[in-house]
Amino acid sequence: MSELGKGSASASTAAPAPGSDTYKGWLFKWTNYLKGYQRRWFVLSNGLLSYYRTQAEMAHTCRGTINLATAHIDTEDACNIVLSSGGRTYHLKASTEVERQRWVTALELAKAKAIRMMNDQSDDSGDEEPTSQSDRSEIQGTLKILVSKLDDLSTCNDLIAKHGAALQRSLSELEGLKVPLEGGEKIKAVNERATLFRITSNAMINACRDFLDLAETHCRRLQRALQYEREQRTHLEETIEQLAKQHNSLERAWREAPTHASSTPSAPTTGQGSERVNKEDASDEDEDTEYFDAMEDSHAFITVTATDSTQHRRSQSNLSGASGGQASDWNQDDHMSPSCNDVSGKELLPRRQRRTHIPDKPNYSLNLWSIMKNCIGKELSKIPMPVNFNEPLSMLQRLTEDLEYHELLDKAARCESSLEQMCLVAAFSVSSYSTTVHRTAKPFNPLLGETYELDRLEEFGYRSLCEQVSHHPPAAAHHVISQRGWTLWQEITIASKFRGKYLSIMPLGAIHLQFHSSGNHYVWRKVTSTVHNIIVGKLWIDQSGDIEIVNNRTKETCQLKFSPYSYFSRDVPRKVTGVVADSGGQAHYILSGTWDDKMESAKIIQSSRGGSGSEGKQKTVYQTLSPKLLWKKYPLPENAENMYHFSALALTLNEPEDGVALTDSRLRPDQRLMEEGRWDEANSEKQRLEEKQRAVRRRREAEATDALDEGRDYERYQPLWFHQRRDSVTGETNFVYRGGYWESKEREDWSMCPDIF
Repeated sequence: MSELGKGSASASTAAPAPGSDTYKGWLFKWTNYLKGYQRRWFVLSNGLLSYYRTQAEMAHTCRGTINLATAHIDTEDACNIVLSSGGRTYHLKASTEVERQRWVTALELAKAKAIRMMNDQSDDSGDEEPTSQSDRSEIQGTLKILVSKLDDLSTCNDLIAKHGAALQRSLSELEGLKVPLEGGEKIKAVNERATLFRITSNAMINACRDFLDLAETHCRRLQRALQYEREQRTHLEETIEQLAKQHNSLERAWREAPTHASSTPSAPTTGQGSERVNKEDASDEDEDTEYFDAMEDSHAFITVTATDSTQHRRSQSNLSGASGGQASDWNQDDHMSPSCNDVSGKELLPRRQRRTHIPDKPNYSLNLWSIMKNCIGKELSKIPMPVNFNEPLSMLQRLTEDLEYHELLDKAARCESSLEQMCLVAAFSVSSYSTTVHRTAKPFNPLLGETYELDRLEEFGYRSLCEQVSHHPPAAAHHVISQRGWTLWQEITIASKFRGKYLSIMPLGAIHLQFHSSGNHYVWRKVTSTVHNIIVGKLWIDQSGDIEIVNNRTKETCQLKFSPYSYFSRDVPRKVTGVVADSGGQAHYILSGTWDDKMESAKIIQSSRGGSGSEGKQKTVYQTLSPKLLWKKYPLPENAENMYHFSALALTLNEPEDGVALTDSRLRPDQRLMEEGRWDEANSEKQRLEEKQRAVRRRREAEATDALDEGRDYERYQPLWFHQRRDSVTGETNFVYRGGYWESKEREDWSMCPDIF
């Protein structure tokens, strides 16, 4: 379980003493419940704590990094250290209390230095200040002024030479006049000084001339180099655009070829993938390939259906693919308890007719590469984007879309068996990705203080509230309570990086789900989403990584693996597999399916050790009952391809409603204009809102500076409906619902809401 017994594994080999710029050493890092603490090599440098499996890995593979500037450092006992930042948590253990204290000291010093460096830099609002369109004319004007100043300098040079020569002649004439001896000596002295002035002036003039000649030479050279770079850039842009056209033509021809028509997937879903997203790790992606710690030794299983022992469904990456369950199997789960299929809590018929369509998406062409080429390596939230690349929903509304299949939780609340309940919770966690398969457009970044409510109390028994609680890093808090026996809450921080050929979106933060009757408390984290073909080709999205769902009351777990797409894999695209195990690690259910279509479960009735796999590892053979359907994706509405591929729920999210808060996303003007197809007006309105938000930020910064100068405490921005609390399960500090929103709605009192639109 653990390697804490190794005496050699200590931080005694740490490099420099705490206080220096770099600190290195061995620490034990918690990975998962199966493997416990594992020995890792940690490096603290420039305010970042990174770790590797071995010292040799420092040259090529970083397993994870945490930024100390925003991290919370805590000590649990004599040897433990807990670091948490943006939903990411590292549980570390030193070999001795002395080593622990050395690391804590080094971490605190590095954190203080990182905060100072961050404060020294400009903490920009994220929607960067737009560059002036008159930059080129401004540069031309500056060059004209410089040329004018050079002409003035040349004129002064001529005047100095002219007046110097005249002075010299006048003094020579005075010296030739018959004057008293004393006057002649004075004139001679003045003449000598004038000669020195002429010599000095000539030296200065010669130096200025040399400088001007040299500056002109270098200026011409720089102008030629700049012109060459401009031509190269234009040529590169033209080449890439031509490549994009060729790629599209080849892709279209390949899809239309009859020999490939039957074997081509509708859309691929990722390149070579990652290994494992630990429940406590969401590593910063610093390379083209992202590496994850903990579950590097993925289980390999062979499942055998009890009704047909000759039919094997094999998988090298956890479990079998999806079987052919039908939607009618939903209420035929003969291996689940009757309580899970109890229809006594069936849904009420909707009391309101919701809209079923929105205006069609306009056909505006825009070159994505022309915008993204200057944004490589930046956070997605720091890229000023026109609405042409958006969809008419905010990130808060996209977060609310997780509730598309809320009936899975209603059904799970009625389960008496916690293992059967875990299967439904796992299906719910997978279902939240089903709406993303065609949704490559970017949602609107919420403004600070923006909210979104979804009141479906009368129809489906739940109420949902989201609020943007932080702008940089962008973080949203979400709280849902259902009359059908469950509460869900989460705080999600989106970390995203554009790498030129793909865009990675990494949601950081834990999702909590608690059932009222049993007290079962489930916690899990989201996987990484990747948008491919940013430069050339058709955009497509993939989900990859691992989810570990833990029932913190019973310690039962579910390990889900989202297999990355590969052209060379024979597996079904977008495959998800998983195992539900009890607190002792014994497997009880096999889960299989795809994240864009359906999930099934099969109850394990027997397990045994099988033969060795391709890597020489022994596989486990599971004998199961026939798989039963847990979840099936709803078909998209008619004409969805012209309505941003919205689902039935997504079409209703931005529907105007009376009585919502003044900060609700439905009232955001640029988003509303985009939905109505008025994109030019939407872009202008978006710029106005961003500038208004920047002005508010600058005002807050000025107030904070004044308070600091006067020695007063300055209260930072506080969200209206959520407040920070330390989570007793994860140990992280998260924003949780403080209450009061629905009461304000009943009173129709929104006087406390800020003016953000």
